[in-house]
Amino acid sequence: MRTLIVVDVQNDFMPGGALAVPGGDGVIEPLNRAMGRFDLVVATQDWHPPDHVSFASNHKGKEPFDIIDLHGKEQTLWPDHCVQGSQGAELHAGLEEARIEAVFRKGMDREIDSYSALYDNAHLKTTGLAGYLREKGSRELYLGGLAGDFCVYFTIKDALGEGFAVTVIEDAVRAIDDEAYGKLKQELQDKGVRFVLSGEL
Repeated sequence: MRTLIVVDVQNDFMPGGALAVPGGDGVIEPLNRAMGRFDLVVATQDWHPPDHVSFASNHKGKEPFDIIDLHGKEQTLWPDHCVQGSQGAELHAGLEEARIEAVFRKGMDREIDSYSALYDNAHLKTTGLAGYLREKGSRELYLGGLAGDFCVYFTIKDALGEGFAVTVIEDAVRAIDDEAYGKLKQELQDKGVRFVLSGEL
């Protein structure tokens, strides 16, 4: 079974959003086009409480994109984004939600960030996505969404660690930092991740 995972295609990551990914809205058309080619489509959603530890506003004297030590791990501080129940946290209206069978929310624990769709950043808690995929009989995962150098990348790493085969739909991904993403892409290719275009599905 082939599964498409739509990562964090939310309003706050779109142009004009609280944490805009350059060209973020460019992923919507290729993702919608791709959905009909998969047995299963699931989505992920950043879903933070207002007092989330990753928000710079919750650290006196800190600015967005500062880096702090958090429980012995490096943590980038972000602008407030994808706050639970806010318009910014909603999936983009242009996404064909009717084709999405399940939505997995992450980043709900105020004490730790969660880039990956499978685990929090310290691998203390699972989102349940890996178990859900196995229960559905899914072994081949295809990913698109935002942002390539953060949530997409860490989801891929965890999926590989769980034994899934992973393919990235290249034209359905945008990154915060294209140069950083280029280096990560090479790392993932070295680990066996395939990169295809939506038209090649």
